[in-house]
Amino acid sequence: MDPELYLDANATSPVLTAAIAAAHAALEIDFGNPSSSHAAGLRARAILDDARARARRVLGAAKGRVMFTSGATEGIQTAVLSALCALRERRAAGADCPDLLLYGATEHKAVPESLAHWNRILGTGLTLQALPVDGEGRHRLDLLRELAPRTAFLCTMAANNESGVVSDLDGIAAVLAETRSPALWMVDCVQALGKLPLALERSRIDYAPFSGHKLYAPKGVGMLYVRDGAPFTPLMCGGGQEAGQRSGTENMAGIAALGAVLRALEEGRTFRTHAQLLAVRERLAAALRAAFPAIEFNTPFEHALPTTLNFAVPGLTGKELLDLFDAAGIRVSAGSACSAAKAAPSYVLEAMGLPAWRCANAVRLSVGPLLDEAFVDAACARIARCGEALRRLPLAASPSGAGRAGVYHCGPDGGWLVFDPDGGDCVAIDVPVALAERVAALLRQHGYRLRAVLATVENGCAALRDRLAAHGWPASCETVRLADGALAQGMRLGREVLARRPGVPGFVLGTVEQGVLDKVRLVFGGAAATAGDIVCLPAGIAARPQPKRQPAELARHQLEHFFADHPDALLIDVREACEHAAGAPMLQGRAAYSLPLSRLAEYASWLRDEPRPLLFFCRSGNRSLKALQCLQGLGRERVWHLAGGLALLRD
Repeated sequence: MDPELYLDANATSPVLTAAIAAAHAALEIDFGNPSSSHAAGLRARAILDDARARARRVLGAAKGRVMFTSGATEGIQTAVLSALCALRERRAAGADCPDLLLYGATEHKAVPESLAHWNRILGTGLTLQALPVDGEGRHRLDLLRELAPRTAFLCTMAANNESGVVSDLDGIAAVLAETRSPALWMVDCVQALGKLPLALERSRIDYAPFSGHKLYAPKGVGMLYVRDGAPFTPLMCGGGQEAGQRSGTENMAGIAALGAVLRALEEGRTFRTHAQLLAVRERLAAALRAAFPAIEFNTPFEHALPTTLNFAVPGLTGKELLDLFDAAGIRVSAGSACSAAKAAPSYVLEAMGLPAWRCANAVRLSVGPLLDEAFVDAACARIARCGEALRRLPLAASPSGAGRAGVYHCGPDGGWLVFDPDGGDCVAIDVPVALAERVAALLRQHGYRLRAVLATVENGCAALRDRLAAHGWPASCETVRLADGALAQGMRLGREVLARRPGVPGFVLGTVEQGVLDKVRLVFGGAAATAGDIVCLPAGIAARPQPKRQPAELARHQLEHFFADHPDALLIDVREACEHAAGAPMLQGRAAYSLPLSRLAEYASWLRDEPRPLLFFCRSGNRSLKALQCLQGLGRERVWHLAGGLALLRD
């Protein structure tokens, strides 16, 4: 497999070599407790003090509190607790106090969740309200001007983790000054460190949390700046570490590593400059445009970090793009890493008012300021490979024989396309209305004519026909006799016929000889006519009920023994054809056969009867497990899948 190219720096970053060395020294050599008064403790204290001094210089914070935390979430919690405790005290003393907790609509979820949590726990009874952003993702200053007199606590970001949009902090400060707002102000600076100039002491900002792992320090260490004179309440009390601001023995390995990163920032020789990063973004954007000509960038470059590109491609879902990039060894993400496992549109892009398809299918590519030209060259080459791989069309002709109809499963939401690659006709069966645009795009891409939209049960088929400007069973068709003697209407797709089963909801696909359709290859809907029939259902492929068996899983460390025991095993990649083309792996020196899960119905009979052992694999193990279960459902013995998929394999 190709070496990994990590382009998801907004989620986390590798650890700087100097930071690893500093952490190692803190663990092995200077391992003393910085609260101890002996020599080992004093050496640890010196590391702590040096890191804090560097932080003050890098952040432009000679005054105020700078404390080390476990990361940005703790910093946000501490800032919110401090502000709300102060507001509660003001109210208890009878002082005038605004009633609004205002946060940017595109804030990281840690902010509104923390506000709601502490507002409830402390019983402050303040009102939470989101401050809208404009179409470019920047805070609506006109609305802030209206709300500022009522705002007790304002929470915004320096730069957004999903879109890369840089906030107009000077504009926000000007509005707060102009309206004489008494609001306390927290700015999430997680994406700002090393990417934007910081002069916190000269700003109006009261609280600024940071996270080390976003800029080449380990996970589990961060910082919080608190302006001199801003209210402060410790989140954790105990032994009085961090001058009583954050109790608990300090994470010295993490702090030493963060100190090494701060040293690199301060010295200015390690990381790329802003101008250099702008040039990197232009190269990456040009490569993306060349690979995906219809690409839509979701953020205007003039208001975004040069390290972040957020985009969507018409006709491709976000998951398909992620799978394609992953196949090429490029690591990118959909939205925030904290919410990537949730199948939901990006709330950040929705707040910007972008079209629904872009919000649902956005991909984020982000780099750190440590990259070099060789890395950028490799990234651009891999992106180009992704574009080339997309030419492997999902509805291409099957190599299994001329004249056979192709069968494509539309995905987890169900639905089938049965198509004739030679004649150009296509029939949709049980395709949900939500997939209408996707089906239309596929047909345009391949140049197919949609001959009919069919359903085994009424499931909004009429609405789908309207969306696709199609009809149901065509008026002109041929009559065929089924194996049981019944007459049925059929439409020809290549040398096969798709017939409507009389009196039973569903269709059969097979070969007609002397007017009789007696060689049924696939059955869509209903129950199988014989034990050998394969039933195509909207959710997948199955046969008549088989005894349940445990999935035959192989862990990555078992591969060598497996191939030693089964030297004739057939290795099958069930990722889409474009993924296989973007990165076709060798497992234990063996090449794989490409058979996408979406086309499995087409090959199921062959796989069932193939005498060699079968081993399925995919990116994560999810699709290969489905393929395994399908074949087990058909009664197939000697079939396995690679648990965890390619993601758990190393070069």
